Amino acid sequence: AEQHAVTFSAGLATQGMIPYCNIYSSFIQRAYDQIIHDVALQNLHVVFCIDRGGLVGADGATHHGFFDMVFMRSIPNMVVSAPMDEIELRNLMYTAQLEKNSSPFSIRYPRGRGTYTDWKKPFTEIEIGKARQISEGDDLAILSIGCPGIAVASVVSKLANENISIAHYDMRFVAPLDNEVLHSVFKKFKYIVTVEDGVLKGSFGSAVIEFTCDKGYNAEVRRLGIPDYFV
Repeated sequence: AEQHAVTFSAGLATQGMIPYCNIYSSFIQRAYDQIIHDVALQNLHVVFCIDRGGLVGADGATHHGFFDMVFMRSIPNMVVSAPMDEIELRNLMYTAQLEKNSSPFSIRYPRGRGTYTDWKKPFTEIEIGKARQISEGDDLAILSIGCPGIAVASVVSKLANENISIAHYDMRFVAPLDNEVLHSVFKKFKYIVTVEDGVLKGSFGSAVIEFTCDKGYNAEVRRLGIPDYFV
């Protein structure tokens, strides 16, 4: 069913429609071949809304969405995004359907409730591959992707009361990465932490480490995420 949904979405896109293909993270794994061959290879305007990214609690181990950021970021033409909150989710869904953003576009988000009651804001376009700075700081930088950024922001606020100054960036995109922000972070900070709710092998933190290696930076990077076993 997931394979058919992806290829059907590709067919709609060839006829000028902009399909939103909504599949759980753990189930879209079954359609990886179709994502590559039927959508990305043709560079079709299909928006993948990937539900249940990260830990899913009572849904159980079969439904944990750990791997989507890893396999999506490896595909050419694919925009890979993860909103920090429901307002960002709405804005990414709005951005994804704009005519100028005609490449495959994936948006992953968690199971459960949002955090804001006043979420019905006017839609705002988000620049593709552009991070946003949540807080300024001087001691270290934290780069988060997706909803874990909410917990990070809370911790950063508490640590500020202990005179620990942390710069927090909501990266928003795994692909393309915001190289401009990463250059500024690695030029300023010696200690950097990445936070995600995907598997550590090959995901967002790995992308940041690849950047440091490719660009010749030598900061200390600590990655927080899902360890190398089935939780």
